[in-house]
Amino acid sequence: MKTTTTPLRGLRTSRALHGSGALLLAAVWITFCYSHLLAWQHSGLYSYLLFAGSESLVAMLFLLRDRPAAVSDAPLDWLLALAGTATPMLFTPVGNGVLPGGAVLIAAGVLLQIGGLLSLNRSFGLVAARRTVKTGGLYRVVRHPLYASYLLMYLGYVLVNTSLANLLLVLLGVALLMARVVREERFLARDLHYLDYMNRVKYRLIPLLF
Repeated sequence: MKTTTTPLRGLRTSRALHGSGALLLAAVWITFCYSHLLAWQHSGLYSYLLFAGSESLVAMLFLLRDRPAAVSDAPLDWLLALAGTATPMLFTPVGNGVLPGGAVLIAAGVLLQIGGLLSLNRSFGLVAARRTVKTGGLYRVVRHPLYASYLLMYLGYVLVNTSLANLLLVLLGVALLMARVVREERFLARDLHYLDYMNRVKYRLIPLLF
């Protein structure tokens, strides 16, 4: 029986494409980390190190993730995942903001992210994929604690580094995040175990609200 390969599957298995994409993301990540290290040296604000460390942790765990049982082949899911991952790496430290105390939100977001990652362990990925359904730790409270942590960090960042460019990037990042939540749950709901989890944990990001 002849098997067919979708264009997206062909792209996903292309070594040349993977290599080019990895180099591009590495260049963006290095530029991002360098600019935030410089901002920390000039200002002494720990929030720059926290934010850079947070994005670096996501990149590292992506490399160490478990192999999923199934990954979405929908081009939109891949586009949302790549755009959502790249957007915060375009944030630019500007050295001033409307509320410097917003750094507390970045710290709270990082702590929430670490808690979510510890709960998730190696069942981590960027594109919607079916892995072992995690129901412990922070996943008892909301279904997407990692995305909730991003909301806190994005808000804190733009309060500390207020500029039109950062504000637009934060709005884009939040829109991409919300779209990813909806698309991922649509894909994951094909699994009866995840459907049961959705029935038990009612809220996606914010308890009692959403």
